[in-house]
Parts: sequence; C-alpha cells; structure tokens
Amino acid sequence: MTVCFAPCPVVFDLDGTLIDSVPDIHGAANAVLRENGLRPLSLDTIRSFVGGGVDLLWTRIVAAVGARADLHRDLVAAFMTRYHHATALTRLYPGVLETLGVLADRGYLLGICTNKPAKPTQAVLQHFGIDALFGVVIAGDSLPRKKPDPAPLRAAFAALGGDPMWPKGIYVGDSEFDADCAAAVPVPLLLFTRGYRQKPVSDLPHTAAFDDFAALPALVERLSA
Repeated sequence: MTVCFAPCPVVFDLDGTLIDSVPDIHGAANAVLRENGLRPLSLDTIRSFVGGGVDLLWTRIVAAVGARADLHRDLVAAFMTRYHHATALTRLYPGVLETLGVLADRGYLLGICTNKPAKPTQAVLQHFGIDALFGVVIAGDSLPRKKPDPAPLRAAFAALGGDPMWPKGIYVGDSEFDADCAAAVPVPLLLFTRGYRQKPVSDLPHTAAFDDFAALPALVERLSA
C-alpha cells in the first residue's frame, strides 16, 4: 500500500477519464479531412487514435486515409483552429462532477495530467466549470515530453507539493499511455474502464479498476490511508 501524506494528491487524465471528448475530436478532424478532399473516418476509428496527443492523432489519421505525409503540418494547423474551443459535443462521464466535489471537500489536492494541448484543455475545464478544482494542469504542450514519459506526471505531483522524482500520490486514467506513465513514475493507477484503452484491462498495469465514479472516493481513501 502506498502511504500518502494528507492531503494526498490525486491527478487525473482528461480525455477518456473525466470527459468523453471523441465526438468533438471526430467532428473537427472530419471537417478538416473533407476540406482537403480526404475521406472522413468513423467515430470508432478516431477513438482508437486518441490518447497520445494531437501530433500522434494526425500521424494515425494521415496513414489511415492515405494522405501525403507532407500534408501533416497543415492538417494539424487546420484542426487546431477548431479544436481550441470544441466543447459542444463533449460530456463529463456520469458522476465525475459529484466525485470531484467529494474529493475536494475531503481535502485531496487535485490535478490534471493530459496529452491534450493546453488551450482545448482549459476551454473544456472552463466549459464544465471545474477548472478551479485543479491546483495544477499539465497539458500535452506544457513540457517537451508527453505521456507515457513520466516527466509530465512527475511535474504535476511536484506542483502539488510532492517530491519531483519520488512523488506520493494517485493517478487516475483510462489508457495504455496512463498505465505506462504511472508505472514509470511510479505511482498507483486507478483505471477507469469506460475510456479509450485499446487493450484488455488485464494487460494494463494498475492498482485497481472502476467503471463508476461513485466508487472512486473509496478507492482513493483506501490507497491514501
């Protein structure tokens, strides 16, 4: 069991963990593809590409539609003009708002560590009125390296008062990127199973798994006791 000095930091991934943002990402990506005479992709295909940041997303899209590699930069730029404020179709997963409130009320320091760029991250947090709950937000363009590299998650825990190299805390995520990142830090991972992972739960290193945010406070308390 990991011992956390109260208040124990709890850092969250964003896409696929707190929010289902794929419908907005899908819409913005397909608008760019159509504008450039390229075929649109299905929602499930785009979902399978999400998690590693915008550059990896578009590397996978370009390969999937058979576009020229030299179009990559222009496609990303066109996408970002839409993505910065794409919130209309994004939803919080059920129970997220209530659970964040419970954890904050119990004194847990909360943070975000995501591969999503900073501008759309802030836009969606503000859209749902939850930006003030987080003491730190480390986005995909905050540092030179992204998850699964441990540097962003270490930076998030350090900003919440932890040792930057040996932090004590809990990470909550949904994907292979999150599992590998948490293992590399290392900190316990609480794995949300309704997100965007591509592998079976059993193949991802994690401390506990959950599919209902109502269960999360008890899991956090068990780890931080």
